[in-house]
Amino acid sequence: MTQGKGFGFGLGKMKELADAFKKAQQVQEGAKRLQEELEVMEIPGEAGGGMVKVILSGNQEPQRVEISPEALAEGAEVLSDLVTAAMKDAYNKSTATMRERMEELTSGLELPGM
Repeated sequence: MTQGKGFGFGLGKMKELADAFKKAQQVQEGAKRLQEELEVMEIPGEAGGGMVKVILSGNQEPQRVEISPEALAEGAEVLSDLVTAAMKDAYNKSTATMRERMEELTSGLELPGM
């Protein structure tokens, strides 16, 4: 009769598992703090040399649009293009900020797939 080996977890494996849970908890806590920080961030995007500005939160929620009198004088079609370009600029900056902050959060944790 062979002796059972349980689930194959020795003490070393249990320590690795405990460390993995600890790291996951650290990431979860950091993600919560990051979410709170992103909510209050203001990330501007602009177009037309600053004639149009779009401000998003770090969570990409629109906060406000600022349009200069010069942009208004350009007409509806140009203004529409400027607003769209400013929105894209703000969106790109926002996603880059989120990516950078997540990399900071997970750096050094050696999590699989990160």
